[in-house]
Amino acid sequence: MVHINAQLDAVDRAVTTEDRDGETFRVQTVAQTYPAPIDDVWDALTSIERIPRWFLPVSGELRLGGRYQLEGNASGTVESCDAPHSFGITWEFGGGTTWLDVRLTEVDAEHTRVQLEHSARAGDIGGDEMWEQFGPSATGIGWDQTILGLAEHLKGGSLTPEGGAEWVASEEGVRFMRESADRWAAADVASGADPEVARAAADRTYAAYTGAEPAPHMD
Repeated sequence: MVHINAQLDAVDRAVTTEDRDGETFRVQTVAQTYPAPIDDVWDALTSIERIPRWFLPVSGELRLGGRYQLEGNASGTVESCDAPHSFGITWEFGGGTTWLDVRLTEVDAEHTRVQLEHSARAGDIGGDEMWEQFGPSATGIGWDQTILGLAEHLKGGSLTPEGGAEWVASEEGVRFMRESADRWAAADVASGADPEVARAAADRTYAAYTGAEPAPHMD
């Protein structure tokens, strides 16, 4: 059993807008501290044998300059690597390119903090209309599920590949997506978004993921 609230509470989320060389980027950040040493967490994140145990089957060359392909999902290039502290990759999906930067920090000998930063040029990947309609939870729910899979893997459990699909469709998995969407809406509001607009976008994302009508919010 996944302790949904405990997992969601363990994650820090942020939504920011940054200017990079004259271009505007939207940046989503997720971070969690895991009860595992940094070398083990690095291996889980970068080993072609271990990644499928908690995420998706992957092929290619997981080295600086190498290309990777996640089965049925994104592909890209490894653009930076500083083992066991950080790596950066392109995330090429649906005809567009975004960027992931992953940083590991050794909290102590038995705990490691992982921070994932997902950056996209404003207007890319569906454009501003897509962002206005669905907000950060459109990709945020997926990243919440990803770091949940890593958490379960590092604890010796598994939600992927077979168990993950079944769990996502379960009542517990659907509730996880509802809570994740709401928390991304909260992060959006913290960044300056209008609360009603952010919550409506989270509702639309939840409905798109599940096909279910969102329950009314309780204030």
